[in-house]
Amino acid sequence: MNKRCFILSIILANWFFVNSANSLVEAPNYNFSLDMLKPFYPDGDIKAVEKDFGIGEIIKENGQQKLTKYYLRHIRYNFPIYLQTDNGKSTGFYATLPSYFSHDLFHQALINRFGKQDHYFKKENHAVYVWNNKDNNKIIYNGGCTIICFPVYLTIFKNDQAGATPPLIKEIMSGSRTK
Repeated sequence: MNKRCFILSIILANWFFVNSANSLVEAPNYNFSLDMLKPFYPDGDIKAVEKDFGIGEIIKENGQQKLTKYYLRHIRYNFPIYLQTDNGKSTGFYATLPSYFSHDLFHQALINRFGKQDHYFKKENHAVYVWNNKDNNKIIYNGGCTIICFPVYLTIFKNDQAGATPPLIKEIMSGSRTK
């Protein structure tokens, strides 16, 4: 009887400690909100960005049009955000996202915010998601997969950029040099 009680107490104690250790494991970007990118959205004021993120590094300047690099801090990682401005107002941004983010969570956050994407393209291990006209903005998100899936970049720019600088993603895709 004592032997059975002893074994039963070990099993119960083991079950209790193991189950209490199985706590919720969150992806590193679980606490990341798209609202952190809000100051960079098109039509945002450069003063608000500088207030929150400091003076950025000017990469390219052409009159009132500028391309400036800022860093957004999340946990222990700073990731670059390239902001295009014209006359002190944002026309769009390009953010290189941390590879430790979970693609599934980030993509779902985009769907929750902007609805289902309008277009989806997949080539090998990368997929591009496009939202064409959300609040007069075009949104392009790229995710990639190796062993796990992760976000690569997010860019949001104004749809009506007639006569303005081309969106940064077009310059990047064409191989244009900025410095």
